[in-house]
Amino acid sequence: MDIKAPDLGVDSAEVSEIMVAVGDVIAKDDNIILLESDKASVEVPSSAAGKVTKISVAIGDQVSEGMVLIELESETDSQDDNQSVETPAADTQEKSLDAEQEEPQKEEQSDKAQAESNTDQPVEQEATATTHALPDLGVDEAQVSEIMVSVGDMVTADQSILLIESDKASVEVPAPQAGKVEKILIQVGDMVANGQDFIVIIAQSSDNANATSEAKAPVAQSQDSKPAVSEQKTDSSQEAAKQATTEPKQVASTTAKSSTGNKLTEAQVNEKMVDVYAGPAVRKLARQLGVDISQVTGSALNARILKEDLFAHVKQSLTTKQAAPATGAGVSRASLPSLPDMSNVEIWGEIETQDLTRLQKVSIPQLNYNTYLPQVTQFDLSDITETENLRSELKGGMKAEGIGLTILAFIVKATAYALTQHPRFNSHLSDDNTQVILRKSVNMGIAVATDDGLIVPVIKNAHEKGIKQIAIEIGELALKARDKKLSTKDLQGASFTISSQGILGGTAFTPLVNWPQVGILGASEATMQPKWNAAKQTFEPRLMLPLSLSYDHRVINGADAAVFTRYVATLLADPRRILL
Repeated sequence: MDIKAPDLGVDSAEVSEIMVAVGDVIAKDDNIILLESDKASVEVPSSAAGKVTKISVAIGDQVSEGMVLIELESETDSQDDNQSVETPAADTQEKSLDAEQEEPQKEEQSDKAQAESNTDQPVEQEATATTHALPDLGVDEAQVSEIMVSVGDMVTADQSILLIESDKASVEVPAPQAGKVEKILIQVGDMVANGQDFIVIIAQSSDNANATSEAKAPVAQSQDSKPAVSEQKTDSSQEAAKQATTEPKQVASTTAKSSTGNKLTEAQVNEKMVDVYAGPAVRKLARQLGVDISQVTGSALNARILKEDLFAHVKQSLTTKQAAPATGAGVSRASLPSLPDMSNVEIWGEIETQDLTRLQKVSIPQLNYNTYLPQVTQFDLSDITETENLRSELKGGMKAEGIGLTILAFIVKATAYALTQHPRFNSHLSDDNTQVILRKSVNMGIAVATDDGLIVPVIKNAHEKGIKQIAIEIGELALKARDKKLSTKDLQGASFTISSQGILGGTAFTPLVNWPQVGILGASEATMQPKWNAAKQTFEPRLMLPLSLSYDHRVINGADAAVFTRYVATLLADPRRILL
């Protein structure tokens, strides 16, 4: 019996792991092959039970829908063979003829009965046990940081069962249906992608439960007869996965140029890929970079090599080569020197180490980008006395609707409008430093402080929204950020950022430009200050809001920054100007 590749969702995929061996006895739906495309890894289950007699593919092969993966000898086939051997060679000519006439009829009947039993069984299994795939995560891949259920647990629909973490957010994946967890297909530390199978759930149904117990009886026997070698293989793969997750994963913070002195030719790279566990996209990237992929250490499950591992390898090579000339000039651009030995209590005193949160750890590479930017900060003050009076008039009615109207909503609206009038602040610098990429929409990032660290959700198309709608979205995003409910899409696509310190005090600060953006506006606590009234020739108490605009000097000139900051301050002083 041939087991063929099902519909893969892509034209072809690469065989990255073969999970069975010739001689193994497998059950229906046992995983037999691991296939990888550019975006995901998919485990292919067997469509029938039996003994593996032949494996028709090898690791590294490209397979497509309908291609034969393995050949099985089913129990029905072996029984037919035994019966044919035990049949007497000859009795009499009449008996032989009768036997030959009756045998096809018996085989026909047994085949029909077997076919009916085979067709009935999968229907009951499909109705009770369902394999579910991950929803759209908003990124190519993310890491499994926590599995909140175990095999055998009863779950309800939309119950959180999995915690996925990317560079910027933690996302809880809900249960797609209510029922009993039959199998968990991923482990903590695995890198997962959109559409990847992650859990098998048996739906809650008393009728289905009874049918399942009867239908699984023969399958259970075939599972019990599977050799211990297969179990050892599973145990070893789980141990390897645990070891892989305990080792710190190296993530490259910069893309490497292919200008290394030892760059390999494409033919040389292909030769070294024979015994390497990596997907097609990673192999293609290795060819483009000219990297000896056999020298790269994989950080994913079973030491599979990811794109990040390639970038880290190239970065390490460049850092090593540049270390000699860098030591003469001082600190290398790639990293700071190591900390001194602080074990001497007489010199350093008592010390204590505290682990950073995951959010703080993943933020460090992004913050490091700022060291490569020629950043300048422009300071100004905005007289928001009249705006605050307007806010005081509106906040009572807003509060009755469950909306918190803060000065931040006015700052977002004024800044978004200012960006439409000064589009260079709403742009990005091209990689070759020859063009400015202007954004047509204003997606405003709002820095929110949480217990785990600073996170920046995004208000999409802020320039098209009123102050009330902006206030609603600020409240929703802030709540989701503090409850760790932000999705990856809530954190993507910002073109400019605002960081407000609210009532925390201070007169000014220098916010860091969040690359690839070219600007960020900081707002400190507003205070009452004397302001000279030339018409009345006297000082008057006015509510003044300090503004701090940091910008990338490669894109924005100092004079333009001063004009932009003053323009935002003017709009905040009288928001009616936005209507003109």
